Parts: sequence; C-alpha cells; structure tokens
Amino acid sequence: MSAKRILNAVDSPVDPTQHDSWGDWRQYTQARIALGRSGESLPSEEVLKFGLAHAQARDAIHTPLDTERLTTELKQEGWDTRIVRSQATDRTQYLVRPDLGRRLAVDSALLPTSTGYDVGFVVGDGLSSLAVQRQVVPFLQALKPMLAPHLTLAPVVVATQARVALADEVGEQLGLRLVVMLIGERPGLSSPDSLGVYLTYGPKVGKHDAERNCISNVRPEGLDYPAAAFKLNWLIEQALSRQLTGVNLKDESDLMLVSDVAGKEPHSLTQS
Repeated sequence: MSAKRILNAVDSPVDPTQHDSWGDWRQYTQARIALGRSGESLPSEEVLKFGLAHAQARDAIHTPLDTERLTTELKQEGWDTRIVRSQATDRTQYLVRPDLGRRLAVDSALLPTSTGYDVGFVVGDGLSSLAVQRQVVPFLQALKPMLAPHLTLAPVVVATQARVALADEVGEQLGLRLVVMLIGERPGLSSPDSLGVYLTYGPKVGKHDAERNCISNVRPEGLDYPAAAFKLNWLIEQALSRQLTGVNLKDESDLMLVSDVAGKEPHSLTQS
C-alpha cells in the first residue's frame, strides 16, 4: 500500500458502524441485500420499500392486460393479431383454478389454415400483465430481424387469463410446428415485470412441461432484449431442425457468442 493511501486511510477512516461492505454490491443487483439496521430492525426506508415491492407485485397480478393497447402496438410493428381468452372467467377463478387457464374458452376457437405455420407467438398475461405490457413489444422488435426469412409466422395470439399450456391448444388449432408463449412470470419483490418465454415443438393439448424450453427473466434489468432474442432464435432454429423441444434440447447458444469472440466453431469449443 502506498504512503498516500495510508495517509488517506488515517485521515478518513471507515466507520465500521456506518459502512457495510455488502453495500458495495448493491450497484450490481436489485436483490434485497445490504439493507442496513436500525437497532434490532430494518431502517424505515427499507421497510417502506419492502411494502412498496409487495404492492407492486399485487398490482402486477391483478391489473388487467390492456389488450387494445398491446394489439395496436403489435400492429404498428407489422404483426397481425388475434385476441382470445381462457376458460377462467375472472382473475379470482384464474388464481384458484389453474386448469381453466390452460384451455381456450369455447368462443375463442381459432380457425386453422390449410397449410399451417412454422412458428406462432402467443402472448399471455400470466401472473404479471405488467411484464407483458412493458416487455413484449421491444422484445419482438429485437427478435424479428433475427428470424430466418423462410419461416412462416402465424398471427400473434393475445390471450387473457392465460397459463403456459394454453399455447398448446392455440398451436394445435393453428397447425403450428412450433409455438412460443410469451407470458408474465410470477412477480418477485424486486422484479414485478419479468417476462417468461416457453417453446413447445408439435404443440397439442396434453403436452408436459418437460417437453418445453424456457427463457426466464426477460427485462432490461435481467436478461436484456438482444440477449434473450438471440437465445430464442437459436432455440427456434434448433427445435425446427431437430424436431423437438424440452429436456432433450439444451440451450447452447452461449457457445455461439463465445465462438464469435474466439473465432472458432461452437463444436470445437466443446471438443477442445
């Protein structure tokens, strides 16, 4: 240690009753760390923030999805849209009867085309309409230029009171080879607006979760749009090529990023 740093430490010593070494890490995460102490409890500021986080989580769950606004924004980006709903008639029923959120309402049947589509996107409110309202459009903006031009894309289906498996029935009715569900994730105390992405090859009613791939925490403070779009595009290409999704399809898209830096083919990294 230099003499200058020693003198600075002597002149401006760190007060151990005020400084928390964990506090230095707060700039890197929204997780609830280094909250401090006030006697035997938390500081009033942190107690208030905790209450606010709970309120934001509740709002994310119970605020209805603005489907009109969302479909307008999607159409402005060049996406055709459809609106459907699940068999859950309201939010209370949706929360206590998850099974109803997995099936389309009778009046929400979709007419298939004679040829079907390669890929279709379903946007479901899930447990956070806030996530859908904030993240879906910019995420699809990042994804669209990456998609192979030969792929046929179905209209984007916007679904309310939706669970992940609702996409299976949508995909089956539209004749999709691959369905992608963009859905609001269960809100956390530091992340009320996280978007989840689920891929299912050969969608049909009765598919199991083990037959899906998932990309989680899509938002600027989590997995940002370009990174999430890159992962999803890689998974779409691999799913259609291998004709499967789920536990047999491992996300190795990060190897592509490493190979760009190293100037190597992805498979050479795993074999070296």
